[in-house]
Amino acid sequence: MNNPIKNQVQILQKMGIDQLNPMQIEAIDAIDKSKEVLILSPTGTGKTLAFLLPLIERLNPSLAETQLLILVPARELAIQIEQVVRDMGTGYKVNAVYGGRSGSKEKIELTHAPTILVGTPGRVADHIRRDRITLHGIKNLVIDEFDKSLEIGFEKEMKEIVSALHSLDRKILTSATHKEEVPGFLEFNNPITLDYLGTASKILDLSWVHSSKNTLDTLLNLLESLGDKRGIIFCNFKDTLDGVSQFLDENQVEHTCFFGGMEQVDRERSLIQFRNSSQRTLLATDLAARGIDIPGLDYIVHYEMPPREEEFTHRNGRTARMNADGTAICIKGKNDKIPDYARGIKKKEIEEGAKIPKNKWKTIFVSGGRRDKISKGDIAGLFIKKGDLEGSELGVIELKTDCAFVAVSSIKADALCHKLNNERLKKKKVRIHKI
Repeated sequence: MNNPIKNQVQILQKMGIDQLNPMQIEAIDAIDKSKEVLILSPTGTGKTLAFLLPLIERLNPSLAETQLLILVPARELAIQIEQVVRDMGTGYKVNAVYGGRSGSKEKIELTHAPTILVGTPGRVADHIRRDRITLHGIKNLVIDEFDKSLEIGFEKEMKEIVSALHSLDRKILTSATHKEEVPGFLEFNNPITLDYLGTASKILDLSWVHSSKNTLDTLLNLLESLGDKRGIIFCNFKDTLDGVSQFLDENQVEHTCFFGGMEQVDRERSLIQFRNSSQRTLLATDLAARGIDIPGLDYIVHYEMPPREEEFTHRNGRTARMNADGTAICIKGKNDKIPDYARGIKKKEIEEGAKIPKNKWKTIFVSGGRRDKISKGDIAGLFIKKGDLEGSELGVIELKTDCAFVAVSSIKADALCHKLNNERLKKKKVRIHKI
């Protein structure tokens, strides 16, 4: 490995971050000082960077083995953290392993041990049983959203993994809730605990919209009043979500969906389109309530109220993040009962809105990625020079191992695909199409 970037200032400059927030500063100091750190902080406050920055400084570039293991409860979080590590530009090899993708493909990736391994407990434990992960070099363990992993039944796998790690020097746990105590098998004896759960300075405008007739019509009116803002509509069940999605389609409201029964590739693409604003509306179950980072939300809508206050809190935490104001709206059907935890919320009337504007961006798929030595600059160059795009017509580029996703002006998307399909990027002829 050639001179990996470990300097925190350089990493932040590369990521375009001017300064860290108080939680991140205190977390970095705590991880430097203590072998056991518990970080309690709301979703969206930058916990990933808070533990990555000090731990990357502790990695040894001369060792060709895994040194940092990060366990996460969900596939999307594994993918997200893998991408953050890549965006940091440290030069260290990182891989994510998780259910829903080919185990044989992961076997090949693990043949050359990544310095940083991110994964769900079930898949990591499976690879350990198959002797695909070198364990003796792992001195740093992070269990991100540890309470969520316990909640969804990963305790057995986490216990198995931790018991197999005999060289641990540092253990970092994070959570966005006070709910769970640290389990005994983690042997957290004298940790430094950072509690930022009650200190987030954010303004959440929370209100009820009462529907006198049809909640779907109320939802449509609400979306019209919100205009071109970005947000998530939460449903409790997939069947409800399917019905809402069909209704939105019939009324030509552009949206994308996110729920547990979707194929992994479809879930990933939904989040990509939502992040790059080629879809402004995400229709989701509570799978999207936590564990994934979706910045810049203007609102969330509770189309159905969740059965427990905890889910209500996590949903609301999707907006009004990092000191930005946000809006959470609860829709009450004519015969719906208001849960005890939601009593006292003010009622609001829907303001008259115009027809919902079409999305300004479309997402283009490119069949080449990092493995083909293709960079974001290469893609931007192709789209601007040969695709005749203006800089303002090129949006977010997400570069993956074997492909890329590019947000472009929706007006230019069709012509761009026709013009650039089968063009060469570096030495590879790439397929280009809309998703």
